[in-house]
Amino acid sequence: MRWLSASLLATALAIAAKPCQAQNSTYHNPVLPGWHSDPSCTRVNGTFFCATSTFIAFPGIPIYASTDLLHWKLISHAWNRESQLPGISWNTWGQQDGMYAPTLRHRDGEFYLICEYLGQSDGTVGVVFKTADPFDDAAWSDPVVFRPEKIDPDLFWDDDGKVYVATQGIILQELDLETGELSQPPISLWNGTGGVWPEGPHIYQKDGWHWLLIAEGGTATDHSITIARARNITGPYEAYENNPILTNRGTDEYFQTVGHGDLFQDTEGNWWGMCLATRSGPEFEIFPMGREASLGNMSGWALPEASRDVPGDGPFNSDPDEYDFTGEDAAIPKHFVYWRVPREETFSSTADGLQIIPSRNNLTGIPESNTDGVLSGRQGLAFVGRRQTDTLFTFSVDVSFAPTTPGQEAGITVFLTQLNHIDLGIVFPEEQEESGASTKLSFRTRSIGTVAAPEPKLIEVPNAWLDAPIRLEIQAADTTEYTLLAMPASDPDARMVIGTASAALVSGGAGNFVGSLVGAYATCNGLGTGTECPEGGVAHFTRWRYHGDAQYISATESVPSR
Repeated sequence: MRWLSASLLATALAIAAKPCQAQNSTYHNPVLPGWHSDPSCTRVNGTFFCATSTFIAFPGIPIYASTDLLHWKLISHAWNRESQLPGISWNTWGQQDGMYAPTLRHRDGEFYLICEYLGQSDGTVGVVFKTADPFDDAAWSDPVVFRPEKIDPDLFWDDDGKVYVATQGIILQELDLETGELSQPPISLWNGTGGVWPEGPHIYQKDGWHWLLIAEGGTATDHSITIARARNITGPYEAYENNPILTNRGTDEYFQTVGHGDLFQDTEGNWWGMCLATRSGPEFEIFPMGREASLGNMSGWALPEASRDVPGDGPFNSDPDEYDFTGEDAAIPKHFVYWRVPREETFSSTADGLQIIPSRNNLTGIPESNTDGVLSGRQGLAFVGRRQTDTLFTFSVDVSFAPTTPGQEAGITVFLTQLNHIDLGIVFPEEQEESGASTKLSFRTRSIGTVAAPEPKLIEVPNAWLDAPIRLEIQAADTTEYTLLAMPASDPDARMVIGTASAALVSGGAGNFVGSLVGAYATCNGLGTGTECPEGGVAHFTRWRYHGDAQYISATESVPSR
């Protein structure tokens, strides 16, 4: 990657970092792999904390903690309960509306998370969550709500105690953290260096200067980070003569869209930057994990000592999944997410496994329809997943499913949005006698996405596999394609390849801001009335496994997954 070195970035900021006493560290990006866009980070004592965007995924705004900058543990979500923003999720139509570009800061013993929720009919909803204990979901407050005109809020306390919000544009307003009142009119700070969409501002104070870091050039291959400084927070701001200070635009590098970053210091006084990047190459065609979080340069200051000694009950982001869901008290893992707030009782741990009650909408539904909130999926999909965090991986789950009505279906999916997903289901097919299609229990592959999708395929489930759990599996054995497989859970050697699908289906398109999830679903494909499917069709999932095999660090090079 042709990124500026950490030392040059420090020079650009006019920051004299303490010289490293140890040899500089070398590491591989992304350090927070999988969909983790718009990272914002801060340090408290010896622990680093980062938050990222989640749009309409729920729970929203994950908080990660690390003591070594490489191993990141999910410790909580700032938006983790419906009561914090009642009704807002089900009133969201767009596939990439929702929680945009958080800023995470710490002051006087409290963590503050400022963000904006897009896609409401009455405009953008600004939120400020607060907690003294970021390791506990329940400790995150209900939000203070404000009404901004632009996106990507920063939160900054000046020396006089005033609290400021900078947003896209780049504009500045004072914010009352008790009432949400914003000062008017906004003050224009800086339009950047001429790139489109100056946004993602962060303000820092150092050596008598206010430093303004922004993203510009759009969030695709022209993305970049630029910087300016002023003696006073309101300006005038002077642009750094060697802007941009971070970009891969105009290169043939594997990591593209480099931009939208945040700066923070370690305990030695060294400055680090976390930003987003996409493993796509300049052709920008296949990038199913979307925008991932990367740490400055691949060779920088000496890293803190490697450690996994981080509080909290969530997993580290790069850990494999091994969940059996064999007890009624088995918790749904903290890193599992839903597409919008789920309907009550759709997901539960039972003696038979993770139970999913089917939704009338399938994974596509009618996402652009304004006539039926149920069939559109706006009232929650019966889908739960985890981020694809590895270029090459294997995901599998055992399914117990006994449909009684044609159209009932359960399976697994690579899911980017309702308009970008690759499904492998077990389905009781609808009657199709004229076409000669099977009406027996069958495997079905079905896809929709950025490029032309293959035709759905039905393959009958072998009689010997019936009346027992069936293992469904998705493999990414190369960078361009997923393989969909099925087998008896009791005899994996009898596996069948049901189909293949291009990873381009879940790259960009309706999901250019997000990244792929892999997970399980159940649906009755529109049957029933209201929110209710016909009786039956409930699916149970056990032996949930996700194992990363390799991370690609260039178009031709890979390293083993951590």
